Amino acid sequence: MTTPAPGTLAWFEVASDDPEGTQKFYGNLFDWTFESSGSLTNGGLDYRNITASGADTPMGGVFGTGGKLPNHAVFYILVADIDATCADAEQLGGSVINKSPARPGTPAFAYLRDPSGNQFGIFTPAS
Repeated sequence: MTTPAPGTLAWFEVASDDPEGTQKFYGNLFDWTFESSGSLTNGGLDYRNITASGADTPMGGVFGTGGKLPNHAVFYILVADIDATCADAEQLGGSVINKSPARPGTPAFAYLRDPSGNQFGIFTPAS
């Protein structure tokens, strides 16, 4: 699998307090398959990678919030440098909501808001 170029819409996530129901809905609607992500489930999170029918690699995930976050969906853009992209976003009128450093086997990521208030994510691939 090749890594997408920086600036590419490269992932999406559906956060839900009912991951089983979310999986059933999208699985039946789009014929998607789901697989628990071992690297994240070890940390106690319920995360399920989504793969489209006929695809070789996952394209997104369902995150079980356990009711600790509002239900939402977000898209992620791949970037070369989290810190530089966060600084650029702020210079352009956006804001950084949260930034998480990379951990072994997981990507570094951040949640941002554009000047209109829309939330989106950025990430660098896991090493």
